[in-house]
Amino acid sequence: MKFPIVAAVAASVLSTAGLVAGDPHVIQVRAEDLKVRKHGGHSFKIAQIFNNRYQAKVKGKGIRDVAKIYEKYNMKFPDHLRQALIRVFSDLGLKMPGNIHAVTDGLFPNETVGNKGEVEATPVEFDVQYLAPVQIGTPPQTVMLNFDTGSSDLWVFSSETPAKQRKGQKIYNVTESSTAERVDGHVWRISYGDGSSSSGNVYLDKVSIGGVEVEKQAIESATYVSNSFTNDAASSGLVGLAFDSINQVHPRKQKTFFGNAIDDLAMPLFSANLNKAEPGNYNFGFIDPTEFVGPISFVEVDSSRGFWEFEVSGFTLPASNFTESNNKTGVFQAMPHAAIADTGTTLLMLPQPIVDAYYTQIAKARNDNYYGGYVFPCNADLPDLILHIGSYKARLTGDLIKYAPADTDDFATSRWCYGGLQSAQGFPFAIYGDIFFKAQFVVFQGGEVDKNDWSKGAKLGFAAKPGTELPKEMTETVKNILPINNVTSTLSRVRRRTGGASSRRNAE
Repeated sequence: MKFPIVAAVAASVLSTAGLVAGDPHVIQVRAEDLKVRKHGGHSFKIAQIFNNRYQAKVKGKGIRDVAKIYEKYNMKFPDHLRQALIRVFSDLGLKMPGNIHAVTDGLFPNETVGNKGEVEATPVEFDVQYLAPVQIGTPPQTVMLNFDTGSSDLWVFSSETPAKQRKGQKIYNVTESSTAERVDGHVWRISYGDGSSSSGNVYLDKVSIGGVEVEKQAIESATYVSNSFTNDAASSGLVGLAFDSINQVHPRKQKTFFGNAIDDLAMPLFSANLNKAEPGNYNFGFIDPTEFVGPISFVEVDSSRGFWEFEVSGFTLPASNFTESNNKTGVFQAMPHAAIADTGTTLLMLPQPIVDAYYTQIAKARNDNYYGGYVFPCNADLPDLILHIGSYKARLTGDLIKYAPADTDDFATSRWCYGGLQSAQGFPFAIYGDIFFKAQFVVFQGGEVDKNDWSKGAKLGFAAKPGTELPKEMTETVKNILPINNVTSTLSRVRRRTGGASSRRNAE
């Protein structure tokens, strides 16, 4: 794919004022300048539908989702979060399972797949999971899978999964597919932070998503499944969309569905357009210009750790305690950090200083060990948060941060609400999960790197979604730059990158 950046666009590509050394290089491209690479290539839309039938207790949902993030990235679970989970289960009258991973999911209903010519996806309560029907084998068997840009395995509940580990999931029956081929000597295993795991055998079989078919896609058939996935009756597994290097098949890693399908797509990319409590979608092989406003700002991806990793420069908060002129634009704070774009994570996990600075803007907000994270009064008006990715400013409106009730089962009766923004302290990077995707249209471009052509290779593209455009004052360069130590003393420990190499800082 070429980015023919015309003079009018090139003139507005980079704005260097207000940036710190080592900011990511940003190229802005208009939708009409993105050209089809392969005429006659495939493209398809995976449309989401809102699930009005799902009913479940949601008290403690915030801390349960934080627990899932720790487990996904194999991080040690802090004692104060463990104690918060124990309290949540006690309050709900539930028995505490033997491992933390088992407590992170509720029970979800089976869903009916529509047939309107698009692939329909089913959101689960509070937009936790976005499921889509995927056809596997010959004849095709339909299973509901979760699209996850933070992992690289296509694994499923199957006829090899013990009956006691299944609770209504649709399964892939290996013996009923005439095209299934066992990959001899190959197995897969995914380990979690609490010591639990999922594992099984590997097959090659046909996989079709939205009409795009891969003949010999690696299917990871589960012979053992962690309790968390057993309890999720709506989901039959995952479609990993990160890079092949973190695929968990041994001894030889396997390609992802995107990696296998990319050469047959009209454009070597897919986009995520996730929304809050209303339909969203994934598009493969094309970009829909009606789903965003303005140009798309592309940055390079560092795939060395297997994720869609990028660099963030800092943030801007409303400056209610500053001068009136500053109130219009906010105050930019340098806080460079490495981040990954992960559709399989519900929350936005940022460096501790950013999280602390944000919640100090909200009266009575606090980091509460009882609830296992930052909470605030449910009737509070939440400020916006602007995240700076080089010269691009991504606006997250305050309503997106109101994630879940903390002290009761619903927002109407809850006094305290759990924040969708929480700390990534101890993680190797910040995690830009679905809270971020609900505010920003994101393009994932694949392909091989060409040192002579910046437009080729892995890129992430960001654009504002309708309703999340920057205020007029913010479209101009932010002129108010506070010294780092004016935010919080912990910021002084941050090492500011001065070269072009990728960051390897831990999220503080």
